[in-house]
Amino acid sequence: MSAGGGGLTPEVAIAVIGVLGVGAQWIAWRLQMPAIVLMLAAGLAVGPGLEWLVPARDIGPLVEPMVAIAVAIILFEGGLTLNLHGLRDAATGVRRLVILGAPLGWLFSAMALHYVAGLGWAAASVFGGIMIVTGPTVIAPLLRQARLSRRPSVLLLWEAIVNDPIGALAAVLAFQVVTVSAAGGEMWSALVPLGLRFAVSGAIGWTAGWLVVQAFRRALVPEYMKVPVLFVAVLATFVGTDLIAHESGLLAVTLMGIVVANSDLPSFTELRRFKEHATILLVSGVFILLAASMDLGTLELLDWRAAAFLVVVILIVRPATVLLSLLGSGLPRNERLLVALTGPRGVVLVAVAGLFATKLVDLGIEDGARVVPLAFALVAATVVLHGFTLAPLARALGLAGTDAPGLVIVGGSRFATALGNACKDLEIPVMVTDRNYTRLRGAREAGLPTYYGDILSEATEHGLDLVRYGVVLAATENDAYNTLVATDLAPEFGRENVFQISRAQEQSRRHALPSTLGAQPLGKGMSYLELSRLMTEGWEVKVTRLTEEFTLDDWRGRNPEAFLLGRVDGSGLRLLADGAEFKAVPGVRLLAMVPPEREAAATGGH
Repeated sequence: MSAGGGGLTPEVAIAVIGVLGVGAQWIAWRLQMPAIVLMLAAGLAVGPGLEWLVPARDIGPLVEPMVAIAVAIILFEGGLTLNLHGLRDAATGVRRLVILGAPLGWLFSAMALHYVAGLGWAAASVFGGIMIVTGPTVIAPLLRQARLSRRPSVLLLWEAIVNDPIGALAAVLAFQVVTVSAAGGEMWSALVPLGLRFAVSGAIGWTAGWLVVQAFRRALVPEYMKVPVLFVAVLATFVGTDLIAHESGLLAVTLMGIVVANSDLPSFTELRRFKEHATILLVSGVFILLAASMDLGTLELLDWRAAAFLVVVILIVRPATVLLSLLGSGLPRNERLLVALTGPRGVVLVAVAGLFATKLVDLGIEDGARVVPLAFALVAATVVLHGFTLAPLARALGLAGTDAPGLVIVGGSRFATALGNACKDLEIPVMVTDRNYTRLRGAREAGLPTYYGDILSEATEHGLDLVRYGVVLAATENDAYNTLVATDLAPEFGRENVFQISRAQEQSRRHALPSTLGAQPLGKGMSYLELSRLMTEGWEVKVTRLTEEFTLDDWRGRNPEAFLLGRVDGSGLRLLADGAEFKAVPGVRLLAMVPPEREAAATGGH
């Protein structure tokens, strides 16, 4: 376990980083809090706190290249989420946040660093460029947790991902100016070649993405090798471009990801999901690694001016940057306010800040030593603040879904309309979708929200705002389509939140679909035809409220033929599979299929 000087061996250190990072993410999920807060605390505890993990000692010179490669893959995965079809009415806002917001943010941040934090102009200009970055690795989990409306969510996500490489390039540009000025050289003689190298780097990223797409589309790469080939292509593009212009590799891999994302590859969904899993591991590892690399002496450089700097950045710099950029954009005021008051920073900011802090110190600029603690303080402050205030702020501005996640019913039928009406009476958002317009007639006449189209189509993905919905029921007459819907949407909604009506009993095992496909069956496990028959016979979806006097056993005693479909409690709607166990405390409301002769027994009210 020890490595000469009493530290950890590299393999043990990497294992510790992995356990702490993924463990922090899992605990944060259980506690419904921002994961990056726990990762920061864990890294500081085992690093500068207890000195169990000291990356420079335990891993050595591999720390910097490991962080660089991890950040490159994180940005590539971010580029994979940027499908141009998803912009729609948010395109103007995104362009303004990138074209106007990036330089304004750079200017205002540099001014705050100089006049408030007390850094010299050299360090302030470099770190100010890095502060353009708003952190996609932090924004994405916060958006999932807050369930924002589609347009502000798109604005925040695109700004974070696109501005990540721009922030790194701004830092490179500023550092180049500082280096040339320190050497007494001509500024333009250095900037023009630098700009040309960046242009070449962008072209390399686009070309690499195009080549990957062509190779995959023409079946030049077998299916089982696509993910390895993609990984190797990303690494080669990043390293090769960095040889042309340092830190320009981040721009190249981001462009590469955008090209792949907009190529309509049949295997794109599988590629992106695998990359998302890899990104979770990399984000965890990088943040633990960087936090553990801090030392107490560096943290002591934070003073009252650092605290004042944080206040100015959060309350003045960020709002001023966004509001000026979106002035005259036509976006509603509340959406502009939400974006202006949301600017968390994450892993990329800390990683790039750490790299340039070392370079500034090597140039003899002592202020460079304060860049890393300021970066960590900014990340911690913004993540904690936005992690706990984004959802309440979005609700206050009318830009978030209700507290109770709603239900999407795929397939219009009498049963779907009855279940939708019951949810509507409980004030639970519900939407009925179908590819056949006629089948939605009953839901429309009942006043339920409907969507005519295929829930799996790309147009639906970019045109239907699903932020209010957290539960899916596939209930069409087509068993294979139900299975496809459940299998496709399970990773997005969570498998515990996706149900389907049971497939018709197969006469032969050779006709049965694998149990690994689809989702858990709803209620008693009845098929579409069986549910339709019950509706024809007069069965209804009823709501019953449990009390101290009327328990679940009482309900079952009075309704021996009825069967449960779901329950509603303080956490919202939960559909139930046959035999599912749950805590039937007073106040829980039951959704059940009740036969006509038992209607009078379903007492307890709504």
